[in-house]
Amino acid sequence: MSLTIQEVEHIASLARLELSDGEINHYREQLSAILDFVAQLQKLNTSSAHSEIASGIAAVDSSLRVDEAVPGLSPEILLATAADKERSQFKIPPVFE
Repeated sequence: MSLTIQEVEHIASLARLELSDGEINHYREQLSAILDFVAQLQKLNTSSAHSEIASGIAAVDSSLRVDEAVPGLSPEILLATAADKERSQFKIPPVFE
């Protein structure tokens, strides 16, 4: 599938790109080649290959642990390790002096 210059200019405007005439021709060739390759891929019969690949993926065990809520540490225990504390809060040096 060969793109026209107008189609490439439209794509460039959608992407908010300003292209020179040389760049437009360059990208027209590249985009046309990509679309031709995609057209070739669409012709492939992948129905049997797809099931073989997918069956290998399904065999992988991805078990996860159960997500259980557990109680956290009490403020007293946490503050026991603080270098400095004030009124049941960590005291840190000021960021701005």
